[in-house]
Amino acid sequence: MLTRIDHIGIACFDLDKTVEFYRATYGFEVFHSEVNEEQGVREAMLKINETSDGGASYLQLLEPTREDSAVGKWLAKNGEGVHHIAFGTADVDGDSEAIRGKGVRVLYDEPRKGSMGSRITFLHPKDCHGVLTELVTAAPPSETDH
Repeated sequence: MLTRIDHIGIACFDLDKTVEFYRATYGFEVFHSEVNEEQGVREAMLKINETSDGGASYLQLLEPTREDSAVGKWLAKNGEGVHHIAFGTADVDGDSEAIRGKGVRVLYDEPRKGSMGSRITFLHPKDCHGVLTELVTAAPPSETDH
């Protein structure tokens, strides 16, 4: 069962400049940052709030590390802006299979490693009214300590 908006992914050309905008304009601070080589992105997670299910909601700022990454290709076509929305779930495996059973294409056969040790998968935007949708199961708290 989907429990919350985990994050909204925003593609950007310059991560440091974009982080500074969100810090100076809204007071959001970087909670976590990392490079995901598999996905070809450098990212920063800005925590917005805690949620009632013990998780949190974030803005995820994404800068491609290579032009041929999914985010790099998306930026070349669309420019900066909202890239995807992610919903939190306690069971990314079960929920992705249930959604697949309803005719929605799940982009990964098995969930992959995401930010902060999470497990993720994506749903095809053509099956989700034009919105690239991510499902996220957060890592246990001990794995996300920074």
